[in-house]
Amino acid sequence: MSGTIRGIAIKNRPRVKMQSIDSARISVHSGILGDFRGAQAGRQVTLLSEPAWHGVCAELGTDLPWTLRRANLLVDGVEFDASFVDRRVFIGAVELIVRQQTVPCSNMDAQHQGLSAALASNWRGGICCDVIQPGEVRLGDLVEFACSDS
Repeated sequence: MSGTIRGIAIKNRPRVKMQSIDSARISVHSGILGDFRGAQAGRQVTLLSEPAWHGVCAELGTDLPWTLRRANLLVDGVEFDASFVDRRVFIGAVELIVRQQTVPCSNMDAQHQGLSAALASNWRGGICCDVIQPGEVRLGDLVEFACSDS
């Protein structure tokens, strides 16, 4: 199973807007460099499914920027579910491992009313990953998902 990176975003502190970037360095200790949450075990890098985001927007009847979700990587071609936990994610030299579903917080409703509930179903809030192997990612990079025993 694979997809492509369609967006990369970071924020350097809480309660600021996500900043879209074209490439990012990923570290084992800091996640995406420049992103304040990267040192948090269990959610160093967060991925959001582009098709799932489009579904959320359709459900809400509006076109919202994906960065409202506050995820780091927007990936097309894949929708997440419970089977992704413990899967390895390969983006060039970078290797991640999926730890859990990204559970939307009530702050999502401050962005757009109903967003939290729309994200809560079917893993549409995305996935949280830890970094196994560091490297650099760029817009357009291939993202490959493998089983945990690969």
